[in-house]
Amino acid sequence: MATSSNWLNLTDLGRLYGISALRCGRELQYQGWRDRYGRPTPEALEAGAASEHGPNNPPRAALWNTKLCSELLEKIGFQPISKKLQIEQWVSLLEAINEGSPSINTTTDQMAEELPSDLVEDVNTQLKLRGSNFKVRKKTNEFSYKAA
Repeated sequence: MATSSNWLNLTDLGRLYGISALRCGRELQYQGWRDRYGRPTPEALEAGAASEHGPNNPPRAALWNTKLCSELLEKIGFQPISKKLQIEQWVSLLEAINEGSPSINTTTDQMAEELPSDLVEDVNTQLKLRGSNFKVRKKTNEFSYKAA
């Protein structure tokens, strides 16, 4: 599986499979790589599947080895979602938020901050093709509105 980074947080690791950080963490816990407090287990650290920056850091400080965790997730049945599908999902979500969907409690600005940097260019292209004035800037993952 190709990826631009060797180490990811749970949010970004889960995104590769279309699952939440919570679900991803739970699956790693079921497989013995994460403890009930959300920290990598000694087995995960020993296997090189996780890295944490000190004993008292919160679980979000841990990074997960993309290759090893992907192998584990795929072994238990998860399949990576295609880049094309990821782009389509992000475009649809950003459009819905930008248009003011009542069922979404976040702003387009906040959601754009979560967009993985490797998808920014493709998402912006699709937004433009669909007539949206919303654009995410690649370098800083900042958002902006562009005059039509």
